Amino acid sequence: MSISFDRINRVNISSFDDLLRAARQQPEPQRLLFVFMAAELPEDSTALQRERFAAGESGALVPLMCVDKTPDELTTFAALVEESRAMGDHWVLVFVAALAGADGRAPTHAESEAPLQRMIEAIKSGSHGNFIPFNRGGQPVRLE
Repeated sequence: MSISFDRINRVNISSFDDLLRAARQQPEPQRLLFVFMAAELPEDSTALQRERFAAGESGALVPLMCVDKTPDELTTFAALVEESRAMGDHWVLVFVAALAGADGRAPTHAESEAPLQRMIEAIKSGSHGNFIPFNRGGQPVRLE
């Protein structure tokens, strides 16, 4: 099992709800992996970085929490945001990846643990190109 969106066309993803629809339409059942990120201001930040951070425009992204769900366990992005409040509400972005199942069966929660940990490590190292980041409004964002 690999984690990515190779099968889900990113061009057609303009919102989180588009992602849910696309995941539900895949030939094999999917499990979605979520890594919620907080933004922190590095101690050695410049005045400009502090100003941009205060405006909500920058910061160092750090993993805050993670979860895995099947597309059928989610109805909307608003439902995911509401559920995230129980785990902590200080996130600014959520990275999402899809884990494809096989033989008509979605990956189990246990089968998603190792890929989810690899996803966290990839994001920490700056290798997040295989994942789609969404802001708190459910819109995909491009990281520079």
